[in-house]
Amino acid sequence: MPIHVGAEIRRLDEEEFKARAYEVMSHVFDVQKELGRLFYEPIYQREVAFRIPDAGREVPVDVRFEEFCKTYYLDLLVGGGAVFELKAVQALTERHQRQLLHYLFLTDLPHGKLINLRPERVQHEFVNNTLTRSDRTSFDVDGSDWQELGTSRLKDRMIAVLRDWGGGLDIELYEEVALYICGQPPDAEAKVEIRLAGRSLGMQTVRLAAPRIALRITALPPDRRLEYHANLCRFLDHADLDAVQWINITRHLVQFKTIERKR
Repeated sequence: MPIHVGAEIRRLDEEEFKARAYEVMSHVFDVQKELGRLFYEPIYQREVAFRIPDAGREVPVDVRFEEFCKTYYLDLLVGGGAVFELKAVQALTERHQRQLLHYLFLTDLPHGKLINLRPERVQHEFVNNTLTRSDRTSFDVDGSDWQELGTSRLKDRMIAVLRDWGGGLDIELYEEVALYICGQPPDAEAKVEIRLAGRSLGMQTVRLAAPRIALRITALPPDRRLEYHANLCRFLDHADLDAVQWINITRHLVQFKTIERKR
């Protein structure tokens, strides 16, 4: 099974989720009032979970492809279908929203809520998933500009990954599984020299699909792809690399492009 949640889950309708969210928030307000605002996230997680009989804390979600496996942890899973992410940060940001949406995609659940206990007034916001896994695994593929430079079936196996997991997930996850497919460790990086007009500007860390072949995975909308392609070409002009293998993953289209250094 490509994605496995370490608890029984069920899809809550909007009204049931709102009722559970109201219950959870009442406990959150009480916990912040009693503990204050200066503790780490796990402290708040443990106490809120303790007060809710059917809350699971740090519920594992395993994401697999062949021998690759990465595990994520849901802060709170209430009633088997309501996901809550508890933070203790200065302010919630788009990055936190994307993280919770990533978890909703993995669990195929429609509703979640972000909660931040660090501000004077508890910050909280809903995050909704309007797509099913079937929606996210239905996409077209454009591989017309792709070559397997130093790689073996990277395109075909990444398509298989996306048919299993779907699009919309965290880019870091796609990069790690791509490195696995390339026979590289998940944190594989190399320092390459950057030069301009014969002068060395220093070293930059790059993820490699193969020796001297960089790997880039993005989720750019159509209006940003051309500009990004131009910048990848500029990058190759100045980096000690031969090519970039670029994969762009969006809802309806996955594009595979090989960009080679100009000779």
